[in-house]
Amino acid sequence: MDTSRLDLNLLVTLEALLAERNVTRAAARLHLSQPAVSAQLNRLRDLFDDPLLLPAQRGMTPTAKALDLVQPLRDALDQVRSAITSHLQFDPATADLTVSIAASDYMQTALVQPLVLRLLRQAPGVRIAVRHMDPHQIDGQLARGEVDIGLLMPSEAPPSARLRHLFHERYVLIGRRGHPELQGPLTPRRFARLEQVIVSPAGGAFSSPVDQVLAAHGLQRRVVLSAASFLFVPDLVARSHLVALVPERLVKGRAAGLQVMECPLPIEGFEMGMVWHERNHGHVAQRWLREQILALAGP
Repeated sequence: MDTSRLDLNLLVTLEALLAERNVTRAAARLHLSQPAVSAQLNRLRDLFDDPLLLPAQRGMTPTAKALDLVQPLRDALDQVRSAITSHLQFDPATADLTVSIAASDYMQTALVQPLVLRLLRQAPGVRIAVRHMDPHQIDGQLARGEVDIGLLMPSEAPPSARLRHLFHERYVLIGRRGHPELQGPLTPRRFARLEQVIVSPAGGAFSSPVDQVLAAHGLQRRVVLSAASFLFVPDLVARSHLVALVPERLVKGRAAGLQVMECPLPIEGFEMGMVWHERNHGHVAQRWLREQILALAGP
């Protein structure tokens, strides 16, 4: 490669093209005309001696060389942006902006709620618009600017988004405090005899991977309620003889009236992450907010 021909603007265009995988959307993001971006793509192809992006049924597909360039390109441009914007100051106390966060009901309780409480103290002018997380819609919502931050499992993250791991979550068993069947060591057989609530986000399911683990032990549990949301489960369990397996952060610090126990079975947990669009990556206020989320997600 002849680096004397290198133009930083070309690299910015390549970054946008690799993120959007669509010339029209990349042009809109860069505030350029579509022909201008197409011309720059041709120059990039010549510069790298590679097609970089190939026409596909929807948008464009990056070549192997283009995929190899994604992370090094991001890192290099991030350093340039950081050097240019390092003088900018952000004062949370006087900030005035609205940020849209997409999250499931569980993440709204586990992470968005403590975030809002922190902002009320540190950044009272920052407003949070909470949207329901739909993994099938989040890519388009980020691209259109409808959502600034998405909280979801990393496996659901769109490939064009920035992704940061937040935490590993595990399941715990909850029952009402003083529940007579939760006294003493809880074996898989005793667990299976308990009347239980499960959460089925799609609605109506009365089994989960837990039942497969029980079946391997020759056991079958008693599920009497299938709920579409985690939110009302802790209160219901605290007022009845029912028990439930729930993510630990759902009840951490909110266990009034509840007994929280280890599950007597090896139940696999899950990972949670945070995604955002490339356009917000260097925004000083958005970066500060993401740092708050990371701090709250820590141990």
